[in-house]
Amino acid sequence: MQRIVWLSLLLCLPGFASSGASEPPKPKPAADAWKSIFDGKSMKSWQVVKGIEYEDHGKVEVKDGCLLLGKGNPATGVRWTGKLPKNNYDITLEGKRTKGSDFFCGMSFPVDKGALTLILGGWGGWVVGLSNVDGERAIDNQTCEAVEFKNDRWYRIRVRVTTAKIEVWLDNAQVIDLDREDHKFNVTFEMEPCLPFGFATWETGSALRKIRYRTIQPRKDAK
Repeated sequence: MQRIVWLSLLLCLPGFASSGASEPPKPKPAADAWKSIFDGKSMKSWQVVKGIEYEDHGKVEVKDGCLLLGKGNPATGVRWTGKLPKNNYDITLEGKRTKGSDFFCGMSFPVDKGALTLILGGWGGWVVGLSNVDGERAIDNQTCEAVEFKNDRWYRIRVRVTTAKIEVWLDNAQVIDLDREDHKFNVTFEMEPCLPFGFATWETGSALRKIRYRTIQPRKDAK
């Protein structure tokens, strides 16, 4: 009897596991689900951008799972009519330049009460950066990086907006890591028709696919 009592007490101790069976694994917290905002089949919830810079835009169509933006004179653009978070979210997509030598991805996105445009391949084809930071375009502010883009090559693009930072990855490399504190964000007048979320090209054709977003939990130490 005494042996049974001691065994019962041991089984009640934290971390004690019997040799006969293990405890079932505890369920992990579910990750925020990715939400696709382009179905690869139609222009559902997307609009072709109109305006001064877009009056002579290129052909916009969906083909082979891609959103194709034809070369404009000078710009072609689309905007998504759905809603995005303004903070604490990720956006991912794949994009490539199909024609021309300027930016094939001018992605405008919300940042709290403001907005930014990620430029990939601007100013002759090599500039990566955010427009505008404190009123300065991508080529003139601290986010400017030089990348050699090749036509007809797919690039994986990821943007993360948190209350503390704006971060950008190209393929597996982080190219922008910008603290938000003490900075003001807005877009150039050319990109305003693409708000609150959209894409534009400049004298360049592009293909975009696998466009999706998810909300994320802010870090506890974020400001």
